[in-house]
Amino acid sequence: MRIISGKHKGKRLIAPKNLPVRPTTDYAKEGLFNIITNEFDIEGISVLDLFSGTGNIAYEFASRGVKKIVCIDGNYNCVSYIKQTSRSLNFNQISVFKNDVFRYLKKYSTPFDIIFADPPYDLKNIDQVPQLVFENNLLNEHGLLILEHDRNWDFSDSPNFLDHRKYSNVNFSLFQNN
Repeated sequence: MRIISGKHKGKRLIAPKNLPVRPTTDYAKEGLFNIITNEFDIEGISVLDLFSGTGNIAYEFASRGVKKIVCIDGNYNCVSYIKQTSRSLNFNQISVFKNDVFRYLKKYSTPFDIIFADPPYDLKNIDQVPQLVFENNLLNEHGLLILEHDRNWDFSDSPNFLDHRKYSNVNFSLFQNN
């Protein structure tokens, strides 16, 4: 895993082998950040990273100058790794919380400009993520929800669906708060 742009461009990070994660590939991450940087003044946004895993996406946002990033993951080891790595890279703008993502989405109401969700591909209720984000008004106006998933999911009929992008085996469905 590496940071592909920003002040830590090229920095390689080695996550412990015992983490239950599947980090977003560099190829997919590059495509995704091309979309994001064309739509947003990246330094002025707030980001919520759900199912954060290694923190791969959060580090990319932080390296590019995002001032507020909140990471949510239910695994203690993932949360510890993100905290440790954020400290070592001086990413003080990253806040990390151990919490069930669905519980978090139901309980908290602070809106974000971008919400990135990378749940386990075999998660049965993945379709509840966009539903809860929009029901609880967790996106600012023109905000973007990016949901990473496998090829078996099709969100094109969902409310607020904007686009689908595929990068090899990685699929992103994008939803916008109009």
